[in-house]
Amino acid sequence: MEHVMPLRDVGRTDLAVAGGKGANLGELVRAGFAVPDGFVVTTAAYESALARIPPPSSADAAGSRDAVSGAVLPDDVRDAILAAYERLGGGAVAVRSSATAEDLPGAAFAGQQETFLNVRGGGDVLDAVRRCWASLWSDRAIAYRAQRAIPDAGIRIAVVVQVLIPADIAGVLFSADPVTGERDRIVIDSSPGLGEAVVSGLVTPDHVVLDSQDRVVEHRTGRTEVVIRPADGGGTVADHSSTTGAAPTPAQRGELVAAGRAIAALFGVPQDIEWAFAGDRLWILQARPLTALPPAPRRVNPVRRLMGSIIAELLPVRPYPLDMSTWTLRGHGRILTRMLAEIPAVRLDLPRMLPETGGVVDELVPPEPRPTLRTFSAPARVIRQARRFDTRDWTRDPRFAEFEREIAELRSLEPRSLRWPDLVGIPDRALASLDGLITLRIDYLPHAGVSLARLRLRLALVGLVGQAGPLSRGAHTRTADAVAGLAALARLIASRPEWLRWFRECEPAGFTDGVATDERFADLREPISAYLAEYGHREVRSAFLMSEPTWGEVPALLYSGIDAFLDHPDQAPDTGARIAAAASDRVSSRRLVRLTRSAPAILAAADAARSGIAFREDTHFHAMRAMPILRASMLEAGRRLAAAGVLGEPADVLHLRLAELTALATPEDAGELLRETVRARSARRSGLAGAPLISPATLYPRRRGGGDALAVGTPAGGGRATGPVRVILGPEGFASLRAGEVLVCPYTNPSWTPLFERAAAVVVDTGGLASHAAIVAREYGIPAVMGTGVGTKTLRDGDVVIVDGDSGHVKRASGGARPSP
Repeated sequence: MEHVMPLRDVGRTDLAVAGGKGANLGELVRAGFAVPDGFVVTTAAYESALARIPPPSSADAAGSRDAVSGAVLPDDVRDAILAAYERLGGGAVAVRSSATAEDLPGAAFAGQQETFLNVRGGGDVLDAVRRCWASLWSDRAIAYRAQRAIPDAGIRIAVVVQVLIPADIAGVLFSADPVTGERDRIVIDSSPGLGEAVVSGLVTPDHVVLDSQDRVVEHRTGRTEVVIRPADGGGTVADHSSTTGAAPTPAQRGELVAAGRAIAALFGVPQDIEWAFAGDRLWILQARPLTALPPAPRRVNPVRRLMGSIIAELLPVRPYPLDMSTWTLRGHGRILTRMLAEIPAVRLDLPRMLPETGGVVDELVPPEPRPTLRTFSAPARVIRQARRFDTRDWTRDPRFAEFEREIAELRSLEPRSLRWPDLVGIPDRALASLDGLITLRIDYLPHAGVSLARLRLRLALVGLVGQAGPLSRGAHTRTADAVAGLAALARLIASRPEWLRWFRECEPAGFTDGVATDERFADLREPISAYLAEYGHREVRSAFLMSEPTWGEVPALLYSGIDAFLDHPDQAPDTGARIAAAASDRVSSRRLVRLTRSAPAILAAADAARSGIAFREDTHFHAMRAMPILRASMLEAGRRLAAAGVLGEPADVLHLRLAELTALATPEDAGELLRETVRARSARRSGLAGAPLISPATLYPRRRGGGDALAVGTPAGGGRATGPVRVILGPEGFASLRAGEVLVCPYTNPSWTPLFERAAAVVVDTGGLASHAAIVAREYGIPAVMGTGVGTKTLRDGDVVIVDGDSGHVKRASGGARPSP
């Protein structure tokens, strides 16, 4: 294989030779687009250089980087690169990494490997090539590959060397809206100078969105905080004083849009395109598939939109086949569908809502609730059940005792000791244990709804209906117990200086291991173990998924929860109870309440309403106790299949359906067909990596009246607060939230509750007024904005913003711009 190839000689079939970037650029050259002249230093050159050093590996990232960057190039490789560089004219060039796993569906590797601009001279070009090779073994590139299950084995890297375009204006064009998934939109971000300022996020770019008729539907003017220009002696310089315009002219924009549509048509999928204008000449610098693209928006009515937003909040992560065949449809999903079928008598088709292609869920389709013949009799049935089943008595129901017995029996089993048929039979047993709890929930839930309605009615009669919310706060729930337990652990740790010092210094992920292995913390082990035994079954991301770890499996989650209370360990987390008590005093002191002597009836109704809230929360808490049992059995099945050589690793079992496991007499009976099934489903899932299940535009149509708001959503109350943004995408980021920061997240559930102790406000992509985050934020008295759809994409760490929980707007605070580099 040649060490160097001109760009015109490679194309989309040459990924293994030219890497993703090089292959795509070659295809653009062949199609006649204006691409800067250049060549590819092929993967063969990389392999030839590596033959002289120890094989690099992720296990020794630093050593691998040093070895690769310092490798002595074979004479034939060095000579080929220098000759190709001289043929380009020997002037300023851009040197860009082009890995073989790069620019693929679901794995763009954007910014993971190095790019060097304005490289001058043969020696510097050779050095830049080596540094591009070495960047394949950077910590960020290794982590990126690990996150997308891309193995180190077989990965190679090429390098693209091109004439540097001295851009007057440059940027990125998306041939579909990367936030909403609208395929007929074109999005252009631009800034003066080299495009590095836009790509690296150093500037707030000029932002234009065009519709299918090329009409501007959105325009936000850029701020040109910095302009990146070529430096005279090589490299780049940051100019902070430029006032140059940031947007293409209308004529330039028209040419750019036409090129963007043509490039998308060439590759057959939406594209992320880097471009530059030098004078009036348009240059295409790079094109790759647009990754993490949401499904195309669907037009839905308000009822479907509301139901879709509820399900989207409950299901923020794409289910695996094993989820779908167990917990998603037959566990938590069955609880939801049975409740709807029995109480309002509405049919919900979950499989239709989560269509699959090749064994992988494609998207979340907002449901179409269908009334049944029993719908019209639902009110009478609800009233009958509310009279018969009082939520204050539900724990004495024999069905709950039977559930407890079945769960205790299942928990006593040791998965590793079970025969294969018994092991893969556990999911059916765990799911069957929910039968009684589900019917119990259906019977008692009407009392919860009627109790709240009765409270509102009694308050309306005395003109105090606005007090219904405060009076309903402070219900004694198992989630509240879990939070109180965290506060108790914080007090225990704070009571000993050596424990507190160690806690502050330890890594969150190693917290529980440190307690278990270090004799200094022997007295702390039992309280930690007891806490995890009681609450460790709770879901971390979604109650719909058994594929996700539980509280007890994520040490950093427990660490973060304790850390939230360490600044005030003696303060009990009873905010809701205090709010309810204050509301009770306000209601009892009102003149009309005293005259009608209605306070006892109102407070009794409030007590019943709180019991209903606790019932909803606590039955969910207990239902989730079955999920870790199911999960543990399936991970053990995966371990055995991996030991038999069927799976690459135990977690690959998630790509299989339960029926595919129960059909095996032993793990060794699995054949090549099962292996290929896992490979195919894994590849398809990787292609959807990062893409949400539903378009924000489906759930949250473009809102009007936002003005200069960075994000707009449903106001959930709490007034206004100002603070720096902290974007947290999942539990792994819990420890990063600091007191006074604005929590910006894609969703929440009960495991996020301790974070509300620290947050100044909360901004959530999904949900509405009745969502977990909205309810808890009101409990803690902090502003909440729900259902922004795009908050985690448009807000960035460090942005100082004003969150208005009464208007639903999130705006940049005065002087709150991101600091310039």
